Amino acid sequence: MIAPSPEHGAERSVAALTRTRRVRRPSSRREWERGYIHRVRVTDVTVVVAAVACAQLVRFGTPARESVMAAFNYTAVSVILAATWIAFLAIFRTRSPRVLGSGAEEYRRILSATFRLFGLVAIVSLLFRAELARGYLAIALPVGLAGLLTTRWLFRRHVAKARRHGRYQTAVVIVGSLSSALSMARSFSRDGSAGYSVVGVCLPRTQLVDDEQLSVDGLEIPVLGTEQDVLDAIEVSGADTVAVTATDHIGHDGIRRMVWDLEKKNVDLVVAPGVVDVAGPRLHMRPVAGLPLIHVEKPQYNGASRFGKTAFDLVFAIAALTLVAPMLLIVALLIKLTSRGPVFYRSERMGLDGKPFQMIKFRSMVQDADTKVADLLSHNDSVGGVLFKMREDPRVTTVGRVMRRLSIDELPQFFNVVRREMSVVGPRPPLRREVETYDGDVRRRLLVKPGLTGLWQVSGRSDLSWEESVRLDLSYVENWSMTGDLLIVLKTLKAVVSSDGAY
Repeated sequence: MIAPSPEHGAERSVAALTRTRRVRRPSSRREWERGYIHRVRVTDVTVVVAAVACAQLVRFGTPARESVMAAFNYTAVSVILAATWIAFLAIFRTRSPRVLGSGAEEYRRILSATFRLFGLVAIVSLLFRAELARGYLAIALPVGLAGLLTTRWLFRRHVAKARRHGRYQTAVVIVGSLSSALSMARSFSRDGSAGYSVVGVCLPRTQLVDDEQLSVDGLEIPVLGTEQDVLDAIEVSGADTVAVTATDHIGHDGIRRMVWDLEKKNVDLVVAPGVVDVAGPRLHMRPVAGLPLIHVEKPQYNGASRFGKTAFDLVFAIAALTLVAPMLLIVALLIKLTSRGPVFYRSERMGLDGKPFQMIKFRSMVQDADTKVADLLSHNDSVGGVLFKMREDPRVTTVGRVMRRLSIDELPQFFNVVRREMSVVGPRPPLRREVETYDGDVRRRLLVKPGLTGLWQVSGRSDLSWEESVRLDLSYVENWSMTGDLLIVLKTLKAVVSSDGAY
């Protein structure tokens, strides 16, 4: 790319802005947000009222079975409880545009609002010696909470489907250097469920490109000028969010003025911290000397965190093995009856700190399949060449193909978890030849035990390239948390049922 002169850049910027005026603006985020929030609010009220009414009906029956006065008293209690519950959902901002459809944070707020409400009910009952039937509350709480979480999950699925078809989008203008703008645009393009549609970029004057457009994953994104043209870019593109990904060229005063200007236009501003694959529990905003600084905490691999993860692994693995024991026996019998060779396949993998171990799987290929890899290397479907993956691998048996599609062949890895060689959730178990190619950065994958599932499993499985697999593994290592592990387990069940990326 050739960086034009400032004069040429200014002329090119104006040309780009003029040309963009002829482009149809995307629908405003606030247009669909209002309707979406209204539907969520109506659903929340319906679920809460239904749960409280169900609790009263199941516990106390109809007025014919109880005295009229008792029925009236609990009807009043139900009305107050339902109204307070609905108010708590609003107080804890469970329908905030910032969290709707976001998943974990949305669910966390619903859980927090509901449990704090019932904690308040318990305190009030104790202080005023009000005798509330335990069965009544024991029905209302789980039924209402399950209903709220289920409906939000259904709404999330609806939003994800709509976003895949180009609806429910947030129009974004990216402001920053060329490299950082391209990186952010690729991230938004890669995760379509996030709903961020890049409608333009504003670059430093010295980095304006001659093409007037940037090509990102097959999409053409117009260059709308420099950092000084942000307001004009919003007008012509219809953007409702500005994402700043590099502030070196803007400066402290420039960011402050941008915040004030966007506030007048009711346009959101988001700022990327510039820390690659570090997020969630490791980022904390703390004011220092009057400046809002983002503090990046060290990853927690040791101490109580490691003990908690080990305890979770053992309990989960033992419970899973107990539950699927009959299936393991049936699968072992089918393997033995349909092909020659052992039931289990053992493969050397590298574990915590690079220590080798034997990973156990059900054998899904013909005997001595490893000796035939050299003849099939020309058919490798894995991007990058480090791994060998083949969609129509002739070595896979008929039973093995079914096992792979349903991930049944991986169930014996729970024995590796019990032996503390693997975790339920972690990076993908690497081969020795992979580890020998690791540089200093990639070796950070070995700071935690490899997992039976992980981000790589719920993000495409066999469809991932080598680079994407490494990126996801490093992201997991940098941002590990127990909550994240639980979410990955739930997403894995969904991926296994739908057979996404399995072959």
